[in-house]
Amino acid sequence: MNNSINECVSETLGDYVLVRLKGEVDLSWSQQVRKTILAALGASNKVGVELSEVSYIDSSGIAALVEGFQNARSKNQQFGLVGVSKAVMAVLQLARLDRVFPIFPDLDAARAG
Repeated sequence: MNNSINECVSETLGDYVLVRLKGEVDLSWSQQVRKTILAALGASNKVGVELSEVSYIDSSGIAALVEGFQNARSKNQQFGLVGVSKAVMAVLQLARLDRVFPIFPDLDAARAG
């Protein structure tokens, strides 16, 4: 059973929207993550997904991130991953997606683009 607390919240910081994820991103709530990311892209041309407190991500969570990235790219929007945890980075590297996503160490770097 998943004992961690999952969170998925958007925070508007001027012209930038940061989607903060926490916990385990798996099939049980990856649709909520997807909806939140797409809503953020609808609200701003600059979106980041903060992943420093994500302890696990499965293929459905990765798919939500990929869909957000593709959606942003098709509309010439800025989209990146911020503060990626070791667990998430391992999955991104395994799928070679660390070469696809813009990845930033922190919010300041992400906002600078």
